[in-house]
Amino acid sequence: MSTPATEPCDLSAVEARRLIGARKLSPVELLESCLKRTAETNPAINAVVASDETLGRKTAKAQEADVMAGRPLGLLHGLPVGVKDLEPVKGLRSTWGSLIFKDHVPEKDAPTVANVRAAGANIFAKTNTPEFGAGANTRNRVYGATGNPFDPTLTAAGSSGGSAAALAVGQMPLATGSDYGGSLRTPSAFCGIMGFRPSIGQVPYWDRVAGLIPWSVRGPMGRSVEDAYLLFRAQVEEARDDPFSVAALELPEALAPADLAATRIAFTPDFGQSPVAKNIRATFADRMRRIASWAPTFEEATPDYSGIHEIFEIHRGIAFVTNHREKLEKHRDLLDRNVISNTEQGLKLTITDVARGMAEQHKLMQRVNAFFDAWDVLIAPAASVSPFPHAQLFVEEIDGERMPNYLRWMSLAYAPTMALCCAAAIPCGRDDKGLPFGIQVIGPRGSDMMVWQTALALERMFAGDAATARPLPDLARLAAADKKA
Repeated sequence: MSTPATEPCDLSAVEARRLIGARKLSPVELLESCLKRTAETNPAINAVVASDETLGRKTAKAQEADVMAGRPLGLLHGLPVGVKDLEPVKGLRSTWGSLIFKDHVPEKDAPTVANVRAAGANIFAKTNTPEFGAGANTRNRVYGATGNPFDPTLTAAGSSGGSAAALAVGQMPLATGSDYGGSLRTPSAFCGIMGFRPSIGQVPYWDRVAGLIPWSVRGPMGRSVEDAYLLFRAQVEEARDDPFSVAALELPEALAPADLAATRIAFTPDFGQSPVAKNIRATFADRMRRIASWAPTFEEATPDYSGIHEIFEIHRGIAFVTNHREKLEKHRDLLDRNVISNTEQGLKLTITDVARGMAEQHKLMQRVNAFFDAWDVLIAPAASVSPFPHAQLFVEEIDGERMPNYLRWMSLAYAPTMALCCAAAIPCGRDDKGLPFGIQVIGPRGSDMMVWQTALALERMFAGDAATARPLPDLARLAAADKKA
């Protein structure tokens, strides 16, 4: 049984910001509602892992005074925002989910956090993540596991699982995330919320260890497309120190839905390469039949993704050696299995492997870009399986097929990444197990606005049917549950 919205924390971010500007909702009232919801639900799901309620209340009071004094208000003025624990926040314990940094308290915000704060956000909490974002199951040895809001024994996915779970239950109206092989999109699908992977360069990434490794991006998460878009507007910026940075998009204040009748939409259940569970294929097929009645130009098609798994594993290895080799040498005993495994695999690569990975990725990108000459967007499932127990580190097999490594079940998400695509994950009801189900709306690099607009149009269509509307967790059940490790 789902729970209807009844408290200020259940308001959409867009509506809450409108009411704050109209002096009909106090930032103090909104924050207190979020803190109350967090106290009620966090013991069950462990989504928020560090917070400063004193500073949050002080900030909210100052924001309320700004409203009452008629001062100019920022885009996110008065909105409580959670920050994924891969981004440093001034004065707030920031660990990257690693024992190496378990007591780390930064002296300044990461630039992306500073931008969101400058837009008026009340940054009061950090959300859980697997160590250094490695893996699609949010658990670590600092804070433990984040449970799924629809069943806390199941995973919220990862690596933005804390943000997704917190949003789903109303602990905050907006939260930040990041995405490499699906870290925004898979948690969105598992928790019934919305996440957006921007094109590389749209949201600055100043603090890469190696600036020329582009795969991970930062992006917005919200309970709806319009909410996430509001945060996106605060995140977008051109940054000289990010070598992939591009001129900031000119983003309209209000997001308009795409005309589905005029949008060329392709869909694929698996890119021709990804293992996908039978129940997910069946749920996806049902959603595609529904979309077919809304979009005349709509058919099954996929780019040529041959070689995708080797391409991803080579580039993943390069990234992990770059980011974590020194940690492995100095702090192996403090690192979790995923970081060790990825880094060791990367260390086995030869220069020939690296060269092949670089060349094949470029060919893949060209093939995918050519596909989008004929199509505006491509739709695929956002995850290959239903949410699984968080005690299980990763998906080991799908319908009897053994996965060769802990990454393979995520290939629905890492395939678009390797082609430099942008993508939105939107919820569309539940699967046959009664758990949240989501799809990806994918476009080529630079097509962010087309993807946003198409996602909004589909979201509105899905909202009109109880079978496909965004699912809501049972808050009363969560409030009554004990915290599960």
